[in-house]
Amino acid sequence: MNGCEELFALDLRSSEGNERHMTKFLLWCVLFILCWPLALLAVVLYPLLWLLLLPFRLVGIAVHGALDLVAALILLPARLLRAI
Repeated sequence: MNGCEELFALDLRSSEGNERHMTKFLLWCVLFILCWPLALLAVVLYPLLWLLLLPFRLVGIAVHGALDLVAALILLPARLLRAI
């Protein structure tokens, strides 16, 4: 992959993420127009909910890493035999 292709691929990924963020923002604007107290409550509670769920995400990352390590240890003999 040359430099231009890499830049183009990065632009595609970033534009997809930007579209998702823009869609979320537009949906929030619609909610704000229809029911502004609920929209403001969502803006206030979202960061608090994110902070409450952060430890669970960290535990999930740690468990995933531990399971990957166990899988690598179990598959190590097969990988060594395949390399011979």
